[in-house]
Amino acid sequence: MADAVENGYTADDIQVLKGLEAVQKRPAMYIGDTGVNGLHHLIWEVVDNSIDEAMGGHCDRIEVFLNTDGSVTVTDNGRGIPVDQHPEEQRSALEVVMTVLHAGGKFDKKNYAVSGGLHGVGVSVVNGLSKWCEVEVCSKLIDPEGRVYLQRYERGIPVTEVEDIGAGSITGTKTTFQPDDEIFETVEYNQEIVAHRLRELAFLNRGLTIVLKDLRDDFEESFHYDGGLKAFVEYMDEGRSSLHDPVHFEGERDGVVTEVAFQYNDSYQQNILSYVNNIHTLEGGTHETGFRTALTRTLNAYGSKNNVFKNEKFALSGEDTREGLTTVVSVKVPEPQFEGQTKRKLGNSEVRGIVESLVGEKLGEFFEENPSMVKRVLQKAIDAARAREAARKARELVRRKGVLEGGGLPGKLLDCSSKNKEETEIFLVEGDSAGGSAAQGRNRAFQAILPMWGKLLNVEKTRLDRVLGNEKLQPVILGLGAGVGEDFDVEKLRYGKIIIMADADVDGSHIRSLLLTFFFRYMRPMILDARVYIAQPPLYLVKKGRTERYAYDDAERDRILEELGEEGRGVTVQRYKGLGEMNPEQLWETTMNPETRTVLIVTEEDTMEAEHAFSMFMGDDVAPRRKYVEEHALEAELDVSGP
Repeated sequence: MADAVENGYTADDIQVLKGLEAVQKRPAMYIGDTGVNGLHHLIWEVVDNSIDEAMGGHCDRIEVFLNTDGSVTVTDNGRGIPVDQHPEEQRSALEVVMTVLHAGGKFDKKNYAVSGGLHGVGVSVVNGLSKWCEVEVCSKLIDPEGRVYLQRYERGIPVTEVEDIGAGSITGTKTTFQPDDEIFETVEYNQEIVAHRLRELAFLNRGLTIVLKDLRDDFEESFHYDGGLKAFVEYMDEGRSSLHDPVHFEGERDGVVTEVAFQYNDSYQQNILSYVNNIHTLEGGTHETGFRTALTRTLNAYGSKNNVFKNEKFALSGEDTREGLTTVVSVKVPEPQFEGQTKRKLGNSEVRGIVESLVGEKLGEFFEENPSMVKRVLQKAIDAARAREAARKARELVRRKGVLEGGGLPGKLLDCSSKNKEETEIFLVEGDSAGGSAAQGRNRAFQAILPMWGKLLNVEKTRLDRVLGNEKLQPVILGLGAGVGEDFDVEKLRYGKIIIMADADVDGSHIRSLLLTFFFRYMRPMILDARVYIAQPPLYLVKKGRTERYAYDDAERDRILEELGEEGRGVTVQRYKGLGEMNPEQLWETTMNPETRTVLIVTEEDTMEAEHAFSMFMGDDVAPRRKYVEEHALEAELDVSGP
């Protein structure tokens, strides 16, 4: 690594904007919340500093440790935070960076042309929200041989000076922090959440190695993708049959770097992930709009020029050209402007034109050089256009049927009396017998019941016209009342909570998976708005005399048996084979009563992993599913107690 002097990265580059006082009083303003998301954002803020070094070409390895004491360590082999004296603050630049909000080397764009940071607040916020934090920096600024400097902080306050603790061979920064349990609702890190984000960052930064080591269970995984976005697209499409190899191109225009990878598959879904400076823009923005526009325009132009439309007056819509498309659009923007604090949507108007022109040029060149590939894509888009017309007719049919059946409600729906959406909930119940128990056990004031029967359609393998015409899904569409697909409007939902209630067995799991796939593909805003839940019915009823206890898994059953005394004491265990075996009172008490039940909320914190999971488990290709089962079989609990 080049030393700090050669790179011009010294204390003079650290600018101080304002203090840190408000962070501990209002942490949610800086990290979103003090729950699980906010807790993990502490890791993201520290890792993003290392990623910025990598984007500048100064770092190629990052390691994240989840330590046994609940602390987290992040190391990189970048240039190291400057430790010399800051000219204005008259103290070490390291201390300034760690204790002053918005202090850093990213504001004048001299050392970092672009930078991420989920909230842009810097590592000082992590320091302020930690019980303690230690930073070690190996720098060659003072001694070309390299020295290591250490400073410790407690709740954001330095408790030691910046101390020289010895020689070091590799430059970089090592940050260890322990989240403050007086601020956060939980301080337990989730290995899966951390792994998913680190994998995403490795895809987005080609050639960078990111290692996760969870010392709590001796887990280690390394993420490194020389293929970058091409590898990202292949990962997303695992389980699907592709129409061609991934296409990749990148370029720079007016200071904005645009990188795109895409691949068409034989599914009927579109999947566009967009990023700005490594931040996932969940709601898209001008960069995504530029890509969409260029793709549709270029495909239409090629089709017309090469007589693919056979002299018909034919124009593909954007929806047609994106059927079966998986793509990642990543831009690096020096001064990104986001809409909203959550940075879910890019607002820079100039970025649309930059992306649109560059993508249009690159696509035009690629299409001319690969005529057989583009004709396959165009044929799929033409089929999609015809299916879109069929879907339009199916929509009209569904709407007419809704009116004929009385107010647009399905015949089997047992509605609630309340008209206050936020207090109402609808149970999608598997089977008529379970639906009968649920109907009798519910609170009619705010709980609606929609029984479901038969095997649902796997929407991962079909187009919208078949979805709309499916007799099993029509009642769900009509009952929820918010439309479907591009017409879906979460504000029109008739109920505040949508609760899937299926048997706790393999068939029930299959029904839940099919419903969740349908919601994910055609009612996605409902998941993003945290409206979808999964009921948790008990597996066992344990009786001893007049004592009745419910168990929701085998481990809980065993604990109850141990408490009640199993041998020779009149204990009986009933295993529920289905929801229909519970009488209405039992179903209410265990599964439906908001005061006593447990429900799981369905969220989409990680779009990349959600897309990957649905494509792998619900797609046509069996091999990825088999591989996953083989790799994770030992993690599953085996149920041998009967159907």
